This record gives sequence, C-alpha cells and structure tokens, in this order.
Amino acid sequence: MAIFGCERGGNCVNAAVIVSVIVGIVTALLRITATITVTPAFLWAVLGVAVVYLAVTLATAPWLRSVSNGCGVRVALSALLIGILGTILLSIVLLAITFVATSVVGAIITGLLALFFSLTITATACLVKRIVNGND
Repeated sequence: MAIFGCERGGNCVNAAVIVSVIVGIVTALLRITATITVTPAFLWAVLGVAVVYLAVTLATAPWLRSVSNGCGVRVALSALLIGILGTILLSIVLLAITFVATSVVGAIITGLLALFFSLTITATACLVKRIVNGND
C-alpha cells in the first residue's frame, strides 16, 4: 500500500498519513463538542510555521534533488509539500471566516487544519529519516 506511488520507501509516509488522519478526526471531535477552541493567535502561529517550512523547503529543494535520487525522499517531500500547502490554505480560511464553537463546518475545517499541520510535522520527520538513512 503505497499512497504516493512508491512501492519501496513509502512506509514512513504511510504511517504519517494515518497518524495525521487520526489527529484530524480527534481534533474535529473535540472542536464539535466545544472542548477546544481555535484562537486567532494559534492560527497566525500555524500559518507562520507553515510559511517558514515552505521557504526552507523551497530553498533546500535543489540540494535535496542533487543529494538523492531515491523514491523515499521524493515521497516524503511530496507529503511535506501537501501538508504545508494545506496548512497555509486552511489557516487562511479559518482566519478569514469566524465559526461558532459548535459549528460542524468549523469543526471539519479545524480537523483538516490539524490533519495537514500534523502531516507537515510527521512528513518532516520522514524526510529527515530518509536523508540520514539514505534512499532505502
């Protein structure tokens, strides 16, 4: 089961996606029950982290391409970029629109934000693991 099209080397990213989905579902459930709230300060912080991640990823992309030809690095980098772009998009949406604490749509978008942000963090760990351990 290779989500991103790589038969070998995608296990870490598959695990990252599964963990991120679980984090997103738990966050959405906590938001719909009004156990947690999402403040603008948190959204600005998540947006800032994602923008910094994007800048660092774009700055190091040529180096990553020259260092590795392996499928594992490409898969981890793809997952990282998906997580970063999803985090940026959804944090901007949540900053632009105010939702009620028990809104279903707000809970879904918050869950998706948590999913993409945790995918960013876990895909970074997979990318570092692939770079350190080599292509396999």
